[in-house]
Parts: sequence; C-alpha cells; structure tokens
Amino acid sequence: MFSSALLSSTLTGDVPEGFVVRPLNIGDYDKGFLSLLSQLTRVGDVTRENFVTRFRTMADTRPTSYYVVVIEETSTHQLVGSATLVLEWKFIHAAGARARIEDVVIRHDMRGRKLGALLNRVLVSLAKLFGVYKISLECKDSLIPFYELNGFKKDEGNNFLVQRFDKDITISPTNDTLETAPEVEQSKI
Repeated sequence: MFSSALLSSTLTGDVPEGFVVRPLNIGDYDKGFLSLLSQLTRVGDVTRENFVTRFRTMADTRPTSYYVVVIEETSTHQLVGSATLVLEWKFIHAAGARARIEDVVIRHDMRGRKLGALLNRVLVSLAKLFGVYKISLECKDSLIPFYELNGFKKDEGNNFLVQRFDKDITISPTNDTLETAPEVEQSKI
C-alpha cells in the first residue's frame, strides 16, 4: 500500500519481540485482516476480488492518502492489529494537509499489551513526517482516556456531527458510476 521504508525503526520505536509493524499488503486478505476489522465494526461480505480492488484504489491515490499499518505476529503470520492514517489534502493552511486516524483495532486476545499505543505512536509519527497541520480521530467515550494518554485532547468548542447511511448510494471504484438504491416509499420518509 505504501513503502515499508517509511516504517523505519526510528519511526516505529520499540516493537515487542514476536511482532512486526508494516504496511497492509494484498496477501493480508489471507492473514485475518477482515476478521480483525470485524472486531471493530461490521465488515460485510468482502470477497477477495472486492478486497484487491479496494486495496488498489487506496494504494493508487496520488499523492498517497491512505496508510494502513498492521501488526503481524511472526509466529503465526496472522494480523493482530491495524490502524489507518488518512491524509486529507487542503487549500487552507498554505495548501497543507490534515490527518485522521481511522479503524484502530487490536485482536481481542492481544489487548492489554500496549499494541494500540504502538499503532497510535506510529501513525502520529507518520503524520508529523508528512508535515500535517493537525491530526484527529473519532472514538467511543470509553476510549477517550486511552487517547488522552497518547497525546490527544478534546477540541473544546468544536463538535463532531455525523449522518449515517445504509447502503443507499454506491460509487463503483472501477467506473465511477453512481448506483442508487431502490426508491423508498414517501410514507417511510
């Protein structure tokens, strides 16, 4: 997805023995990546073809916008952690970039080993390397203390608002066509 040279030992710091921190790769479909994500949220039915298409779409952004970092357990060759750094290119802040941390997950049986802090440290270091003007994340209230321990703070006066959609509209990454869901009866609106 991106060059592993970015994840130098200087950037990653101390990685616990038996684990490696690296970029997501296409072969991770077979190393439990989707199963790992399902411990965070609903993944849905993602075939190998879907995975490869999405991977290539994300990897081919120019300039690169997606940095999915994983932790692999070397003895089992299975993924035990993952987090994504998304760069958003702006006109503001002297045509700068901001970063968001997304989809942070550690496999249930690996929690409590400071692997989440490791992923957080790696993504923040990458963001600093890229010179972003800010980095943000969204999390459940119960995780705020964890992220505060890792340098984040509530941005008082700013609010996070959301609109959630079921699979009403889909844009196909292969041909940029817009597909809409069947019409909803007016009585259901």
